[in-house]
Amino acid sequence: MVEVKVDASKIKGEEKDVTTQLAAFLKEKTGGEVSNDGGKMVVKSEALGVKKKYVKVLLNKFLHHKDLKGSYRVIAGEEDTLTINERKGVDEEED
Repeated sequence: MVEVKVDASKIKGEEKDVTTQLAAFLKEKTGGEVSNDGGKMVVKSEALGVKKKYVKVLLNKFLHHKDLKGSYRVIAGEEDTLTINERKGVDEEED
């Protein structure tokens, strides 16, 4: 069984149900279990194709579909952990 942890708790100021939508998206795409605890998720799957890199690709796809790709990025953290962080310089307005 593959287990990948996802920390999406830093998505702020967006729709309140983004993390719920993300959990549903991951569950649909991986075909496994996704537990959501306030933005911290655990993806568990028996499928052979579900690896940390595949979950990272799915997270990037989700951010793109929600038009959040310019504001957030996915970073590989500790072993089997992915974190969604805000991009630096996003809050700065260009003149």
